[in-house]
Amino acid sequence: MSEPVPCDVVIPCRDEAAALPGVLPRLPPGFRAIVVDNGSRDGTAEVARGLGAHVVTESRPGYGAAVHAGLEAATAGYVAVMDGDGSMDPVQLVPLLADVHEGRADMAVGRRRPVSRGVWPWHARAGNSVVLWWLRRRIGMSLHDIAPMRVARRDALLGLGVEDRRFGYPVELLQRATRAGWRFSERDIDYHPRAEGTRSKVSGSVVGTVRAARDFARVLS
Repeated sequence: MSEPVPCDVVIPCRDEAAALPGVLPRLPPGFRAIVVDNGSRDGTAEVARGLGAHVVTESRPGYGAAVHAGLEAATAGYVAVMDGDGSMDPVQLVPLLADVHEGRADMAVGRRRPVSRGVWPWHARAGNSVVLWWLRRRIGMSLHDIAPMRVARRDALLGLGVEDRRFGYPVELLQRATRAGWRFSERDIDYHPRAEGTRSKVSGSVVGTVRAARDFARVLS
């Protein structure tokens, strides 16, 4: 792409103030951050505003609620979604956006590749694998990760009508997109340790992973 294509980046956050200074300044030209504050108590919203992000407050707890609020607040034709914990490099959104903008895919997703041991705990990786196995077996989805970083057209995403507002959101999203005949592209992305001072709500503990698995199962049933 010779000229930057406008793309809003939805970043759902809960207590990510320590990570955002290492994430937001790395957004490439053309990408605008929409930080969705989902019940933070550490000044996440203030830090995000200070770094130039558009901040949306979503009082309903849950990953899906935060993503949907950001999607509704977006104004660009293309929307990306990524975590704000420092585990992903926003520079790697560029080839994903190119895949969608240039017509190679309806949704481009990142496939996490840990940069070191221990970045992706066994319990989180196992849960991810089970969900993907089910999706491949049940609906023939070909992806190898549950789209932790993704890009698609905003109107198309809203048109899918994803209803889950908790951790099951990405699973329902992939189900609906697959059944709608969407074309996917998948690119490897580096998966880094979270920024110091932050804690994962899912992979940070076995309890968190079990809670997410419960939400996944509800969507898959």
